Amino acid sequence: MNESDSERIAAVLENTNYQAISDINKADLVVVNMCSIRQSAVDRVYGLLPKFKKLKNKNPKFITILTGCILKKDKKKFISGFDLVLNAKDLPKWPQKLQLQTNKTIKPNSHYLKISPKYQTNFQALIPISRGCNNFCAYCVVPFTRGPLVCRDHKEILKETKEAVQKGSKEIWLLGQNVNDYHSPTNVKVNFSKLLKQIDEIKGDFWIRFTSPHPKDFSNELIKTMDECRKVTEYLNLPVQSGDNEILKRMNRPYTVEEYKNLVKKIREKIPEITLSTDVIVGFPGETKKQFQNTAKLFREIKFDMAYIAKYSPRTSTRASEMEDDVPRQEKQRRWKTLTEILKETALEHNKTYVGKKVKVLVEKKKKEFLAGKTKTYKTIKFEGPKKLIGQFQKVKITKAITWGLKGKLI
Repeated sequence: MNESDSERIAAVLENTNYQAISDINKADLVVVNMCSIRQSAVDRVYGLLPKFKKLKNKNPKFITILTGCILKKDKKKFISGFDLVLNAKDLPKWPQKLQLQTNKTIKPNSHYLKISPKYQTNFQALIPISRGCNNFCAYCVVPFTRGPLVCRDHKEILKETKEAVQKGSKEIWLLGQNVNDYHSPTNVKVNFSKLLKQIDEIKGDFWIRFTSPHPKDFSNELIKTMDECRKVTEYLNLPVQSGDNEILKRMNRPYTVEEYKNLVKKIREKIPEITLSTDVIVGFPGETKKQFQNTAKLFREIKFDMAYIAKYSPRTSTRASEMEDDVPRQEKQRRWKTLTEILKETALEHNKTYVGKKVKVLVEKKKKEFLAGKTKTYKTIKFEGPKKLIGQFQKVKITKAITWGLKGKLI
């Protein structure tokens, strides 16, 4: 979501005659789009302040703006370190606050998601379908930094998608803190499944991906839709967060391990080729070694292709912040390492099944002599080829499986 917001921020600033620059030392304006999900991300913003102070001394006209997901306690501290602390939702009003003239008419009272974004690439489009969340997971600050769930009109989403495809986008990412809780505010019958179907009907050669769904809202209808829609990719990030029922309850995750496993079983039965990743937190307050072993057991049973493993850190305002953070840092690291080792085995096991196959790949970038891209199942793949292929679909034969990806040869 922050990346998507940054694309709209870039669009607004470039409409006021600012130009993007890669060297911060030559910048007149710096916008920091902050994430507060983990304390480490907040600490990195604090780490920028001495640099900004030096640049301000060299260039008195140097301006710094902080935006994004900001907790109240952090906002109070950052006010003295930044020239402006602005809300991304107020983006249409930014030119006024900066006393800048715009090249295009941006109505100050319009919704910021109606601003056409400046996509980071011409072949990938990040399209928000909702903002905020109503779940109040015990560890998460999103309801406090982004507010309650607000869904976009499905017609706006379809319009933005069509425009992106017409401009050459090959990959559409539908974004939301809880995408599968989507319902169009102008037509409640258009839920997430129906939205996927409507986007799938848009003419063009492109893939549809989405993040992040919640297990509690993952219906049989959605599984059927994923299977039937030709452009929806065989990739799913399905956050489990813990493999222990008591910890899930303390996290305010309204499902059990058994229900999660049953959901995965239904998905894999309908879409056997699905690549499955997850999010998990180790060292949540009160998590015993036995409870952690239940998570390790789940990892061995599910055999995820990928997992985003976080070591718990308290976040102000959340319910978990009132609990004792009683798992030592070293023990959190040990648990992280244990899950990572299991993941290495299962990821490599899955990747080996690709060797010898010919797959369609979206080429994303070039690193040294290799091109790098993603398969439809979201496997990272490297192969030799010319830079001009970036942004295109190509056929590649898989020649080797490695832990975190594949190697291949351009056909």
